[in-house]
Amino acid sequence: MLPTPARHGPVRRLLIAAAGLLLLPATAAAVVTLPAHAAAPPDPPGWTSVFKDDFNGPAGSGVNTADWQYTTGTSYPGGPANFGTGEVETMTSSTSNVSLDGTGNLRITPLRDGAGNWTSGRVETRRSDFQPPAGGKLRVESRLQMPNVTGAAARGYWPAFWMLGAPYRGNYWNWPGIGELDIMENVQGMNNEWATMHCGTAPGGPCNENSGIGGQLACSGTTCQAGFHTYAVEWDRSASPERMRFYLDGVNFHTVSQTQVDATTWTNATNHGYFLILNVAMGGAFPDAFGGGPDAATVPGHPMVVDYVAVYQSGSGTPPPTTTPPPTTTPPPGNRDAYSAIQAESFNSQSGVTVEPCTDTGGGQDVASIANGDYALYEGVNFGSAAATQFYGRVASGAAGGVSGLVEVRLDSRTSPPIGSFALANTGGWQSWQTVPANITGVTGTHNVYLTFTSGQPANFVNVNWFDFGH
Repeated sequence: MLPTPARHGPVRRLLIAAAGLLLLPATAAAVVTLPAHAAAPPDPPGWTSVFKDDFNGPAGSGVNTADWQYTTGTSYPGGPANFGTGEVETMTSSTSNVSLDGTGNLRITPLRDGAGNWTSGRVETRRSDFQPPAGGKLRVESRLQMPNVTGAAARGYWPAFWMLGAPYRGNYWNWPGIGELDIMENVQGMNNEWATMHCGTAPGGPCNENSGIGGQLACSGTTCQAGFHTYAVEWDRSASPERMRFYLDGVNFHTVSQTQVDATTWTNATNHGYFLILNVAMGGAFPDAFGGGPDAATVPGHPMVVDYVAVYQSGSGTPPPTTTPPPTTTPPPGNRDAYSAIQAESFNSQSGVTVEPCTDTGGGQDVASIANGDYALYEGVNFGSAAATQFYGRVASGAAGGVSGLVEVRLDSRTSPPIGSFALANTGGWQSWQTVPANITGVTGTHNVYLTFTSGQPANFVNVNWFDFGH
């Protein structure tokens, strides 16, 4: 299954490479041979550990649920099917799929039953606050061995060690705007690792979604499948611009700089914490790019073996310049004219929406990734003494057939009854703009205005460029 063609693609690690992508040769960096079980290294000089798991415990036991949680089934509750990638396995908490081996390793093992159904495992940190301190750095690393299977027997294998932005939890439809950092991905038993940052909007956008901003490197010494290697990302806020540096066995082979995307995209992807994920998927968009699978030749039972996971942070330094838009973007309370266009991106607060470049007349930005339950607040809208009776919204939608929702206006509280609304379905595309009117209950004076969005399904259904009111 190829990545979804919908504009706001679902979650994680969609296709990050075309089938013809060339593999980079191994570098000449020295590889230190370590035993199959090596304790997480001591804190490097200048760094302090904030999370470590050596996966010590009795053979056949599960992960420490004080630190980790299992993600089971074929999707998050209410999220995109097959985790948004087309993978075919069912994730379980069974120790057949996820267990300690008794010698200091975690094993995530995909299995196939007699009917051809696949199961596997996916665990996530309970913590979702991993981010650098202001002016400091965060390093997330794991020493692991990819499933030791190659060739036809490896078709469909997709192991990964990665991170998702905390706002994804409980929403499940705001990817990729909330950010994703793929520290290690591999498919088809190839001696190669891919690292990627996902952000912005999909498809396309400033981060080239659904591919993301990616790099790759082959394992040297032993292959990625035949031995343990260390995979890491370092999120650096100690200098401006910020950077994400990806490492394989200490070699920095891929870097994403804050200057590669616009300020809003970077802020939306980095102004919050992240949680960590370890999983082995079977099938989906990435394996499809390299021949597909799993199929009859695929051999189940080859685990990803994880020696440790560690998170370190450095002390703070001089904070980099802020990327927050200038204060003039949001007028002070009481200074918004209800009868002039109020730019949607000038909200005072919001939940669930992202900001993106707009191709409508005048350019600028619009708010996007809007789905059921999202909202945006605009403080101090002055309606004057003559009652406003009309609401106008400049909106666009590329929603699939049958997907629609309501754009509602509420005053002073997000839970107040709407004073007016209009319904919207596909307008011809996510940048195909229309001005839609709606009658509203007469309103005077100065109010905080909430735009709220209601739909009977979870998919994104509208973008908003601006709105205003009339008599």
